[in-house]
Amino acid sequence: MTELDTDIPDTAVASEVASEEFRAAMGRFPSGVVVVTTRCPDGTPRGFTASSFCSVSLDPPMVLVCLANSADSAASFARCDRFAVSVLAPLHRPLAERFATKGADKFGAAGLRLSPGGLPAVERALSVLECAAHARHPAGDHTVLIGRVTGVRLGEGAPMVYYNRSFRTLA
Repeated sequence: MTELDTDIPDTAVASEVASEEFRAAMGRFPSGVVVVTTRCPDGTPRGFTASSFCSVSLDPPMVLVCLANSADSAASFARCDRFAVSVLAPLHRPLAERFATKGADKFGAAGLRLSPGGLPAVERALSVLECAAHARHPAGDHTVLIGRVTGVRLGEGAPMVYYNRSFRTLA
């Protein structure tokens, strides 16, 4: 065995972790907040709020975001060719809550504009990344959506973070 190998036999079974216990543990990890948007083939905009977002590769530039399979927009993101990720600031809290609410009219109110590539994006976002859908991977009750970044728009400001099940700001 190398020092990276473990002494756990292949037949070992992981103990069950209660959903609430896992949720509480993950709530202690602060993360940024993004709104992810796309357009259906008929032009209908779709989107959701996420805190599971990160870079995957620098060359080529790629990101990933995780989407609940139960989300209103899951079917749209399962087949979209392109999507945009808007990194949010504290001023975007109402928009983050709106996009996190199942059944809400997410595109009916102000706060969005079209990106250079024609995707809905958050106005005054800290950054907007336009992506070409690269891969989708099932992961339990979520889907990991990987995108190749095709465009970037940078803004300014401090980030909004999600910590212990609520939106927060950095001090």
